Amino acid sequence: MHLKTAINGFRNENPRLFNTIIIFLFISFCVFAVLEKNSENNSLRHILKKGEITLITQNNAHCFYIYRDQPAGFEYELAKAFAEYLGVKLKVQIIEKWEDLIPALKDSSGAFIAASMTASPERKKTAAFSDGYMRVRQHIIVNKKNRDIQKQEDLAGHTVHVRKGMPYEEQLKKLQTRGINLKIALHEGIATEELIRDVARNEIEATVAYSNVAYLNRRYYPSVTVTGAISEYESLVWAVDKSALSLVSRINSFFKTIKANGKFAEIYNRYYSGIDSFDNVDVSYFYAMMQLWFPLYSQTIKDAAAKYGFDWRLIAAQAYQESHFDPLAQSHAGAHGLMQITEQTAFGLGFMDFYDPEKNIYAGVKHLKNLYNLYDRAAGLDRLLIALAAYNIGEGHIMDARDLAVKKNLNPNNWASLSRVLPLLSEQRYYSRTKYGYCRGIEAVNYINQIMNYYDILKNQVIEFNAADFLP
Repeated sequence: MHLKTAINGFRNENPRLFNTIIIFLFISFCVFAVLEKNSENNSLRHILKKGEITLITQNNAHCFYIYRDQPAGFEYELAKAFAEYLGVKLKVQIIEKWEDLIPALKDSSGAFIAASMTASPERKKTAAFSDGYMRVRQHIIVNKKNRDIQKQEDLAGHTVHVRKGMPYEEQLKKLQTRGINLKIALHEGIATEELIRDVARNEIEATVAYSNVAYLNRRYYPSVTVTGAISEYESLVWAVDKSALSLVSRINSFFKTIKANGKFAEIYNRYYSGIDSFDNVDVSYFYAMMQLWFPLYSQTIKDAAAKYGFDWRLIAAQAYQESHFDPLAQSHAGAHGLMQITEQTAFGLGFMDFYDPEKNIYAGVKHLKNLYNLYDRAAGLDRLLIALAAYNIGEGHIMDARDLAVKKNLNPNNWASLSRVLPLLSEQRYYSRTKYGYCRGIEAVNYINQIMNYYDILKNQVIEFNAADFLP
């Protein structure tokens, strides 16, 4: 009774202050309720009850991308395995800006971040982190022609380009405080992969990337070299809301389990096997494989090519590019056999015996024919090359490339036009506005170039082999 009287007295004496306090308490309650609800949504119990968990990640070669119309990426594969470990479905939420990743834990239904992230002291203030699952270091990346920069001390007097807000910026500033007189050029909205591409083109002098990103991209840009480290080893981790401690515990248990049972190594090898070295296939190796393995499949390739109206030499060149004539070949993206057929493609063709060479070849050539028929607005060689590109990266990304070509006043039915715009689909300013998202379009361009190189060799050489000559 006395409390009620005191409150009424205070309200009568200070009506404006009283109303301000009431509004403040109401807003605080609402904020607390939202945070509490978000915390509940991200709790392990809620995830298991709902049967669904949402991954927060980025659209790039390491994290998540679409390849041949299938989701792929090292972080995505790990997250998918984690969802299976929990017995729930996986949803993916793409965040464009690096600095928006951790806020997304609060602002969305995302449960965890898997995006090649390290647990810096600053990030630990706003999120909780799993145990480390992969060790990386920050490395300098320069063009192969640049012999001046081999170690961190060599950066003095040079400019290093990095994305603003990334850990690389902080590390470079540490080098400056140690007396290394380097310049830092900061970029907003440009992915590290794009900066590596610019180094390859000699448009910028140097950049920095974690070792996994650096070596992975060296495959795509062989004109760059990965030189000295500028940091000690750090561990990649997953991030969750600070209140989701039970989820962190389960993530740690998951990583221990998959490292013990070999699942982690399996996923790692799909993406990073052999990244410390190159496999530059030259003409002599192509000739050797044509002599050693092609005779075993030559008649099937010729028959399938004839059935679907292709030059057998083109199909032979494609089969070599796809698998090096290995009938048991498997890619990190889940493609199988001589013609690297995905499960989705096989299902559509009514074919599932991936490792029967004859069936695999016929399925691959039939798939190429279906794609060729799809692009009937293109003519001649353009039509063929567009179909081959779709075989490599999927119809969806070709659709995006054609749309982009139109926006740039280029002919979407001309391969020269598409070969110009496809590499742009790995740049955030372009892929963020497309339907199918990030795509390493340069791979499709390189794929076509390699096939046409092999095709040209076969067209200009009389290569006829007898399989019996090479059987034991």
